[in-house]
Amino acid sequence: MTYLLLLLAISFAISALGWVYFIYFFSIGYGLTISGLSVATLVIFRDNITLPVLLLCGVLFIYGIRLALYLFLRERRSASYKKILYQPENTTKKPLFVMFAIWTMCALLYVGQMSPATFYLYNLANGAPVNEVWAWVGAIVATMGVIIEMVADAQKSAAKKVNAHRFVDTGLYRIVRCPNYFGEVLMWTGSFLICFGACCTFWQWVIAIIGYIGIVYVMFSGARRLELRQTETYGNDPEFQKYIKKTPLILPFVPIYSVAKHKWLQA
Repeated sequence: MTYLLLLLAISFAISALGWVYFIYFFSIGYGLTISGLSVATLVIFRDNITLPVLLLCGVLFIYGIRLALYLFLRERRSASYKKILYQPENTTKKPLFVMFAIWTMCALLYVGQMSPATFYLYNLANGAPVNEVWAWVGAIVATMGVIIEMVADAQKSAAKKVNAHRFVDTGLYRIVRCPNYFGEVLMWTGSFLICFGACCTFWQWVIAIIGYIGIVYVMFSGARRLELRQTETYGNDPEFQKYIKKTPLILPFVPIYSVAKHKWLQA
């Protein structure tokens, strides 16, 4: 339990960036916290590190740093992103208890997301017969997810340079409308798969499942917000209407074309 409390303290400390600006709890603070927890996991269990878990933590570290840097630069360079970032709901001062509640939920969620690798190494250190095959499968799937996300972001940037006022439907965006969110779902799916070979206890499974469901919910919530913004911007474009009717929202080849009506996804 000590190791979880230490990771939780680190999560609280880094995600506290949200006290500077509320939205940082979920954006820059999120990326930096995941990177920090990746490093902390390797340091805490340095005597029991395996190659697949090292790969996974390395991938998550790169993901977190890249995300934080990407968001930081976009905030400074993109006028349209600034408009979204500094909406009234983000700039209005929140009651203190709300800030503490959001901070706590974020810190707990981030530890839950990182928990599969942590549990794998903890159980290995305590002599549990962990299965390294699952660790390799998880690490490879997570790596694929990060690559997809990076490629999607690069393709979107390239497309916007050609025509900043048109929706993106090239590259990975031909297959799914939110390939970057799909990449992140795939990344955390890979992380979660490690649990199947980690000899997890009941409560370890509970923590890992809550972390996984939580981040998948966040990704679908983000896809819903993007869908609403795109509908407002491009809704009268016949090409856009044709595009959204044939291209799944977030999961390739899964016929989920809209979640706009699902208000329970509002986070």
